[in-house]
Amino acid sequence: MLILLPPSETKRDGGEPASRLAMNRLGFRSLDAPRQLAISALLELSEDPAAAAAALKLGPTQAHEAERNRRVRRAPVLPALDRYDGVLYDALDAASLPAHARAFAHEHLAISSALFGLTRGLDPIPAYRLSADSRLPGISLTRLWREPVRAALARVDGLVLDLRSEAYAALGPAPVRDDSLFVRVVTEDGGRRRALNHFNKAGKGTLARALMLAGIDHPDPASLLAWAASAGIRLEQGAPGELELVL
Repeated sequence: MLILLPPSETKRDGGEPASRLAMNRLGFRSLDAPRQLAISALLELSEDPAAAAAALKLGPTQAHEAERNRRVRRAPVLPALDRYDGVLYDALDAASLPAHARAFAHEHLAISSALFGLTRGLDPIPAYRLSADSRLPGISLTRLWREPVRAALARVDGLVLDLRSEAYAALGPAPVRDDSLFVRVVTEDGGRRRALNHFNKAGKGTLARALMLAGIDHPDPASLLAWAASAGIRLEQGAPGELELVL
């Protein structure tokens, strides 16, 4: 089983003292070449503060985000689950996971990103600022990542549970097969279901945390749905190729 998460716009500061980004410590090594292209383009963009602010949609109070990008090759690194911040990652609360759950996350969870394509849960990464809709000089992020990430995910055996936003799913589509499912977060109101926005992220983070704590490598959708029902989680069949997480 592989659980796919989106990244977050915000990142935590800090990292292991004297550590640096090392490609050979990242998972999904087939993505090394596009990673190098993305990092080089990001560094090129960072040489022009005004262009960087426009391309990355940074306001006057976000100059520190551009500085992070200028230091991306030499900044200290943290495990990806600890680096990302925001609503989803607050709900996942990786720092409080026991060791067995963090080990399970490293094997069975991957985070999509515009800079690294895919990383395993504990892959060490620096703080940076780059979104799915950002513009890099000479590079289309969609063209850069779509096929390499698609190919990497196609090689994953077993269940693929896609909790990404649609923007990041578009950067690298999950396989189209019976055991690859996109999760939508919905609520019920008067018998009708509607999509959630803000609580969408918290719901996905809570689900990811429950999966990490359970530590079950579900072989197929039936196993996942049976576990969810036993855990009091309303994860149900939705449209073809989709599940609905009902909050």
